[in-house]
Amino acid sequence: MATSSDEQAAGQHYLVCGIQDCQKNGQFYCNDCHQPMCEQCKDEHRKCPNTKNHDIVLYRQRKHRLPIEKCKLHPTKNVDIFCKECNTPLCLKCFLVKEHKGHEFDDLEEIYAEKYALWQGEFSKIQKYFLPTSEGLKTDIKEDVREIKKIMESIRTSMKAEAESLKNLVDEVTSEKIEHTHTMEKSFLQMLKSQEATYDDYITYLGEMSAKFQKYLSTTNQNLLSSEILKFKTIPEASKPVQPVFTAGQFNRDDVAKLLGRVNVPNTEPEKRKIQPMEAVSIPMKFTKKQMEQSKEKSAMKQTLSLSSSVTKVREYSIPGVYNANHISADKSGRLWVSDWQNLVQTDIQGNMLQEIHTSGYRDEGYHTATQDGGLIYTDKVKKKIYRITTDRKITKFIKIGDWTPLSVHSSHINGDILVGMYKDEEAKVTRYNKAGKEIQNIQRDNQGQELYSLPHYITENINGDICTSDHSKQAVVVVNKSGQHRFSYTGQGSGFRPWGICTDVLGHILVCDTVSKTVHLLNQDGGFLSRILSEQQGIDNPQGVCMDDENNLYVGQDDTNTVTVYKYLQ
Repeated sequence: MATSSDEQAAGQHYLVCGIQDCQKNGQFYCNDCHQPMCEQCKDEHRKCPNTKNHDIVLYRQRKHRLPIEKCKLHPTKNVDIFCKECNTPLCLKCFLVKEHKGHEFDDLEEIYAEKYALWQGEFSKIQKYFLPTSEGLKTDIKEDVREIKKIMESIRTSMKAEAESLKNLVDEVTSEKIEHTHTMEKSFLQMLKSQEATYDDYITYLGEMSAKFQKYLSTTNQNLLSSEILKFKTIPEASKPVQPVFTAGQFNRDDVAKLLGRVNVPNTEPEKRKIQPMEAVSIPMKFTKKQMEQSKEKSAMKQTLSLSSSVTKVREYSIPGVYNANHISADKSGRLWVSDWQNLVQTDIQGNMLQEIHTSGYRDEGYHTATQDGGLIYTDKVKKKIYRITTDRKITKFIKIGDWTPLSVHSSHINGDILVGMYKDEEAKVTRYNKAGKEIQNIQRDNQGQELYSLPHYITENINGDICTSDHSKQAVVVVNKSGQHRFSYTGQGSGFRPWGICTDVLGHILVCDTVSKTVHLLNQDGGFLSRILSEQQGIDNPQGVCMDDENNLYVGQDDTNTVTVYKYLQ
């Protein structure tokens, strides 16, 4: 639990009253004295004759103090009046001179307050629209770079494969043609061998005839008178083979190029990058009277709350349909959604089951989140989609992720945006969608280009718009601002740290479960460790899921039990 020494080490948890020696919560503000006040000092301030007419408001509704600027004509006086006729800031002495007699004047502090609000609105636009949109476009370009490299490498591989195929065909055809020359040669040789044999026979015949003639000529013989002897066979005819001729193929580089595929860019207009219109992004500019009253009530409540010196157990109940309470989402009506390994159950405030869904979520993932309208959003990591459950229990497909696998999801209580932690191969990121499901921001790397996340398995949002992610693989709580700029990473208190469930409270504290120390760590808004707010002393054995409701109750779920315990630690 948080002790007074813990609180002092961590700094103030509320504004301190500006009246001398008063250390109470300065929830009010005197626009005339420009200092915060507690309720008691405010009452005394109004009773005092000198200050009874001072303008005292809630601190959040205070006027911002006019910067001190000396008058150029009267260096000892401060400028605090604005002459509308001369369009010039003046001091009290200038106001009294005759040159400004009869002119209309305005309180320069009022003008400054209006301008401050205007500039604050423009600053809000930069932070909530222009910066995230530009960062998103930059991320898209980086994605396109990776995609182009991947496509070009695939094309090169295809070209090499096609060339190899053509080479194989050339080798195959060449082998066939060479085999044909062997067949032709064999035919020619057979023909010539036959002719050679014919002449061998004829030469033998001539030898026989020559011997016969010689015999007749060497003796006197009546056979010489016979004319039949002089008749012998003539030389047989033989034809010369027609010699084959090789005719070279008629081709050049262009012919080869035509045989192979080619790379070209379609002659179409390039698609323009989608820039989300500003009206689709939740930037609070003008509020209705009802919204202003609600905001004042919440602001007043926040400024009267502080850390209690002890943690009080409020109630506990068992959740039917789950074995463990690994992740919890509480809606405005007090009903709970609790999940373990692929079981997601909704209960009423007595713990009775209202709805049961079988999902693809794992026990170490914050894969569901209650929405502002009382519904639920949950991820499906197998189908790579995000589903919405409305108050009438209808389940509809909400967002298609693509080839990324969704792990965690959070519905913003500030503007209704949807934050999704996801991964693909060796990469991980957090993507922001608006309430309509349109992608408006991607957060993946820090200013040095280093990967921010490894497995963002639980995610939430703080009151200042910071995105707080529990990364089980990095063993850290990674926090970025609403523009996606890395603010800090919390890695525990030196004895090992394995973060699971995470949530934030109305004062901006961050609460995260640590499965190593089996406690719940309480951090301030800037990542400073305040205390282990829940441990075995409060009956906690292995906390894994945490969430806050609208009554500032802390719900804690544990592993190996389906019991959810509710605590109070703010007063």
